[in-house]
Amino acid sequence: MSTQEKIKLNQQCKNTQDKQISLTIDAQQKDLGGFKVFRVLPAAQKKMIGPWIFVDEMGPADFDAGDGINVRPHPHINLATVTYLFRGQMEHRDSLGSDEVIQPGDVNIMVAGRGIAHSERQGENINHKNHHLHGLQLWLALPEADEETDPSFHHYSAEDIPQFTRDSAHVRLIIGELFDHRSPVKTFSETLYAVFDLPKNKKITLPKLSEYGVYVISGRLKSNQQTIKAQTMALMNHRNPVHLQAEEDTRFVILGGAPLGNRYIEWNFVSSRKERIEQAKDDWKNQRFEPIPGDNEEFIPLP
Repeated sequence: MSTQEKIKLNQQCKNTQDKQISLTIDAQQKDLGGFKVFRVLPAAQKKMIGPWIFVDEMGPADFDAGDGINVRPHPHINLATVTYLFRGQMEHRDSLGSDEVIQPGDVNIMVAGRGIAHSERQGENINHKNHHLHGLQLWLALPEADEETDPSFHHYSAEDIPQFTRDSAHVRLIIGELFDHRSPVKTFSETLYAVFDLPKNKKITLPKLSEYGVYVISGRLKSNQQTIKAQTMALMNHRNPVHLQAEEDTRFVILGGAPLGNRYIEWNFVSSRKERIEQAKDDWKNQRFEPIPGDNEEFIPLP
């Protein structure tokens, strides 16, 4: 190899190391019937990040009295839903008989396993007044060995979630392990979910991790010379430490974990097997899912 070729190769390697973002995904705004969300995953460029297969940012939205979230009963299989709110509240009910109001900072995780139905509605105690909602709704694909596990529901209050400061950032560790802290939230495989509030001009260094992305909720981050704007997911070069700087007060999340392999997704169903999704569609169409106690007079039909 000539000297010139060696110089060119070294420069290519340096450029690769300097480039900390391998892919960016702009969230797509979706109208869910009077309520808009920013949908990040699944995307054409990337279906999953680690075990995460569905990412919605709900709001921020303001509602008049008598209006708000009103998601009728619907089914899931072979996944776990994870709900986290910054503002507002939602009432979760499911076919196990769970009935829980989630408040800001709480974490709800519903393991669908072999099948569950649930509804998400505005809590009656705030429905009589103007109110606000802002949060994240995510789905975790389950490992193949756990796809048909018994359904379950787990609620963690805000006080249960580790909070700490790292490099001037306030961190809430929703799921997994990070910076020598561990979350108590149930998981089935290596999974990471953390919320960061980083003040303007402050920096934070993220360690080497399994596959992960950074999603900016508000503000703007810079990674070397690359910018991550609000409502954008950046897939990071996780093999090296990543340095982030806030160009303004910024709230962002990191989502990642060990990849699980291929998953199929159709409507509210996720599975490693296409035929399992077809079975779930038929089960919902023919009302074979268990009903939700106290919320079984209506449902979302199969599209």
